[in-house]
Amino acid sequence: MWRFVHTGNRSPAENMAIDEAMLSAHQEGITPPTVRFYGWNPATLSIGYFQQADKEVDFAALRSRGIGFVRRATGGRAVLHDRELTYSIIVSESYPGIPASVTEAYRVLSIGLLEGFRRLGLDARMTGMDAVMDEAEETAALSSTGSSACFDSPTRYELVVEGRKIAGSAQMRAKGVILQHGSILLDLDTNLLFDVLRFPDERAKIRMKRVFESKAVAVNACMRERNKPTVTMTELEAAFRAGFAEGLGADLVPGKLSDLEEERARLLAIEKYASDGWNLRR
Repeated sequence: MWRFVHTGNRSPAENMAIDEAMLSAHQEGITPPTVRFYGWNPATLSIGYFQQADKEVDFAALRSRGIGFVRRATGGRAVLHDRELTYSIIVSESYPGIPASVTEAYRVLSIGLLEGFRRLGLDARMTGMDAVMDEAEETAALSSTGSSACFDSPTRYELVVEGRKIAGSAQMRAKGVILQHGSILLDLDTNLLFDVLRFPDERAKIRMKRVFESKAVAVNACMRERNKPTVTMTELEAAFRAGFAEGLGADLVPGKLSDLEEERARLLAIEKYASDGWNLRR
């Protein structure tokens, strides 16, 4: 049995804490494999585990715009969580059908994304480029592109529509359990994203923004390009809930966080994900 939980809009620290609390509860056999949907309050910039916050984030701009900030436990680049559906999947590495390979497990868990986009009438495809980077590889990739933003470079088994990245995901493993989470963009404010990131100079910012816009796209932008009605958040959630059920080959039974998960998440939010010691560690 798979559990489905929707935790609504939470603070940056709460959202990351809930994912970790779910992972530890599943490690202990207390909870079943889970698909979680959630949103953000306030809109938030999250950065990957290996990114250097002081070099890549304009904190004055974040504060002036009322945008939250958090470091993820997973890798990847900066993501502006605003008009999007965020998902997470918690499942044991030993679950039937989950490949041992990190990259292949990523592919299997991302099939639900593919199915969700197809339910919206979008011809989404998985890329075939190399991915799932370690720290050294990720640092090299960031340096080579000069961009701190996610969605500007599709990696292997990421979702694209006509070559543009439409969903970004990241994965980590701990004590035999996989956490994969990611963003499904309903709308994207590129100007806001680039206003809260640091660049060497204005010319570099303009150039990188232009590249980003050529490589990333949101659901409703795709809909407008095809002269189709735009999608509401409710419609987006319904499409991807059905998509994940199809992709995982499982019924997603509605549930909620256990008392244990709620309490662990509360402590993790305070002691870890809201702390400068975690968020500014690099």
